Amino acid sequence: MAATMEGATIFAEALKKQGIEYMFGIVGIPVIELAIAAQAAGVKYIGMRNEQAASYAASAVGFLTGRPAVCLCVSGPGVVHAFAGMANAAENCWPMLVVGGSSDQDLEGLGAFQEYPQVESARLFSKYSARPSSIDRIPFYVEKAVRHSIYGRPGPTYLDLPGNMIVGKADESSIVCVPRCPDPPQCQACPRAIKETVELLMNAQRPLVIVGKGAAYARAEAVVGDFLTSTGLPFLPTPMGKGVMPDESDLCVGPARSRALQQADVILLVGARLNWMLHFGQPPRFANNVKVIQIDIHPEEFGTSLPSCVSLHGQIHSVMQQLQDELNRLPGSWRANQNGPWWSSLRQKIKQNKEVTKGLIKMETKLMTYYHVFDEIQQSLPANCMIVNEGANTMDIGRTMLPNNLPRHRLDAGTFGTMGVGLGFAIAAALWCRDYAPEKRVVCIQGDSAFGFSGMELETVMRYKLPILFIVVNNNGIYGGPDAETYDMLTEDSDPTLSIPPMFLAPNTKYEKMMEAFGGHGYFVRSRQELRKSLDEALKNETGSSLINVMIDPASQRKSQEHDWLTRSSKL
Repeated sequence: MAATMEGATIFAEALKKQGIEYMFGIVGIPVIELAIAAQAAGVKYIGMRNEQAASYAASAVGFLTGRPAVCLCVSGPGVVHAFAGMANAAENCWPMLVVGGSSDQDLEGLGAFQEYPQVESARLFSKYSARPSSIDRIPFYVEKAVRHSIYGRPGPTYLDLPGNMIVGKADESSIVCVPRCPDPPQCQACPRAIKETVELLMNAQRPLVIVGKGAAYARAEAVVGDFLTSTGLPFLPTPMGKGVMPDESDLCVGPARSRALQQADVILLVGARLNWMLHFGQPPRFANNVKVIQIDIHPEEFGTSLPSCVSLHGQIHSVMQQLQDELNRLPGSWRANQNGPWWSSLRQKIKQNKEVTKGLIKMETKLMTYYHVFDEIQQSLPANCMIVNEGANTMDIGRTMLPNNLPRHRLDAGTFGTMGVGLGFAIAAALWCRDYAPEKRVVCIQGDSAFGFSGMELETVMRYKLPILFIVVNNNGIYGGPDAETYDMLTEDSDPTLSIPPMFLAPNTKYEKMMEAFGGHGYFVRSRQELRKSLDEALKNETGSSLINVMIDPASQRKSQEHDWLTRSSKL
């Protein structure tokens, strides 16, 4: 008799062949066999406590490695929960593969357990959504899902596996053999557009380069760094573009972000998009007549919010090398005027904003502010650590006060502005560090509201022995909350559903006790001295996890902004 193989084993071995290293998920009927088979094939399985956190972790691996990780879900509700991570990955342009179990095919339409139109629903969130046509063709679909996730603009894909396909068998001789999907092909921009770009940059009065997370994903740090160093152009990193070129570089104008955006006359976008994060390229945040040069692998992105002066369609690494080669062909060597009025204006604003921040750090207050907290963190953290940062003010102030000098070392709410990604991202980063950079530390800094989305994943962290330092910046609410006296007054002899403002959380919540409950180290701090001591102790603990719960003034805010950010609310 011909040898046979179960669908779960066929699927797991296909994943391994396609270079899949990690699988995050929650098992149950009908996907238990898939997780067991994945481990047998050498795919590392991380059991999470919620599918949302699992999907966030899988997407972060895609950003860190350039190859998708798997989020494994049970049918129905499990798949629906994973849509959160798929939507986040789609907006961030990160590869991931979601695999959902589903009801047996012969039970479809009968009201089977957790029956749901998963393939159709997943299409809204993915580049490719399919169910294998037969057990022996599973490897074909796995390769196609991986290829779609990393080719062109990266993004999520979905595969649906019915229960009878998972436990069913196929003759080994009939199983389709598909080779590993190669890395995406490198493509270059039109040479005429390259020449036009160089001419525009050389003739600009106030040039600016914006480096986005697309450059980090593309592993383009070497060629981007060479281009910026040789030209002397000022650059502005987006939050997860930080570190492609070191924040501490003399060419970084992050502290003068508003002036750089508002006054630049020619802007080169390298792996960034003119979406809400860059104010759509529109006045008053940008000049009326700004000329934008855009590099993108996705041609439909050109001209989304305003016409591109030059469109460079290609892979970032290849296009930046083309620009450098074009500069090298010029007689002599061109470099932006470092002593001209543009650079002088930017340096003046950088100095001014740094002085404002120093004043906020030195300000004496009864309770700590965000600036006190981040000043202590910045002084304590290792220079090469991976930083996960989310929250409202916690994330925005962290972006400005925590430098990144290495690429792909910052993970935050990203393009979709997703709160609750922190625990999943931190777990993904810790796994990557464990396997590829064991000397690095992972530090996850969150607001108290953001931490609450996935706090139970602390148990996952401890179960897999991942040495992560968590810092919860606790202001008792969303944007801001009450002090204990105000909270007691609001809830005394009244219905809390009517008396507690929507943005308030319970004051002085002891989040560090959660970490202690799972066997880690917890710290509750109220002063800079206590914070400094707890940071020192936690960072010395290189093999265990810690959580520092930092109480700050509930009324603490970021410094006033020159322009309204994103949307306005009269209630904040």
